[in-house]
Amino acid sequence: MKDCNCGYCMGGEILAGFGIPICNLRVSQLILFKEQSKPGRVIVAYKDHVSEIVNISEEERNLFMADVCQAANALHKAFKPNKVNYGAYGDTGCHLHMHLVPKYESGDEWGGVFQMNPGKVYLTDEEYAEMISKIKDNL
Repeated sequence: MKDCNCGYCMGGEILAGFGIPICNLRVSQLILFKEQSKPGRVIVAYKDHVSEIVNISEEERNLFMADVCQAANALHKAFKPNKVNYGAYGDTGCHLHMHLVPKYESGDEWGGVFQMNPGKVYLTDEEYAEMISKIKDNL
């Protein structure tokens, strides 16, 4: 099931407004979040347009959480954060997804909740490619 207004479903320009596809995992897509004030921030988006984690089978839920864990492991290996924050939102864009946000003791917002889109740090195409390569190497 797809929603033609959803960046996770449609990709293309809608997704390009905030993310860059990295790869497909078991039941989800791994996406680099363009705003990189927290180096390594990614999104794990479920393959189908469902709103809630309770809308998928137990088997699919376990696979989705395995994808989240695989992505988190790659972030820990690639970027050595002190902590990864996990955020599952979607009040208006009702597509099951989780933000994985590496947090660093020396960085801003340490000890607090991360901003959804602070709009502070955007990279060059080459820097995004390097970051994606680093994540893929650690999956």
